[in-house]
Amino acid sequence: MSLIPSIFRGRRTNVFDPFSLDVWDPFEGFLSQANALANKDVAAFTNAKVDWRETPEAHVFKADLPGLKKEEVKVEVEDGNILQISGERSSENEEKSGKWHRVKRSSGKFMRRFRLPENAKVEEVKASMENGVLSVTVPKVPEKKPEVKSINISG
Repeated sequence: MSLIPSIFRGRRTNVFDPFSLDVWDPFEGFLSQANALANKDVAAFTNAKVDWRETPEAHVFKADLPGLKKEEVKVEVEDGNILQISGERSSENEEKSGKWHRVKRSSGKFMRRFRLPENAKVEEVKASMENGVLSVTVPKVPEKKPEVKSINISG
């Protein structure tokens, strides 16, 4: 065993080595586990995946919300320029007759917010939902093209 820590092999993990760089911390990971237990809805919040695409005519948002009905989802515009997509995925009722082996699907509230650019027509927002995919279309204000006037050259 070397008494000099190696800078080429990364961190050392030998508890008998006085020059080891690792120190045992009895509280390591405690806060992250406590936060995970306290915020069990965080998984549902982060699992609402949304794509934002800009076309020449509109901003198009597509959100994957499998298993949700359109009645369980809200699309709102706040403060004139913030698009908010929110909803709640309710948990399934536990059956006493079966044994759960794994629970991966999240339940709880979710919310995603997007600050819309100034060229968005927020009064004409349209939303539709099909096969668990929410589509929100925010039309854009048409760009004003500069007026060009031809001038005849005399001479």
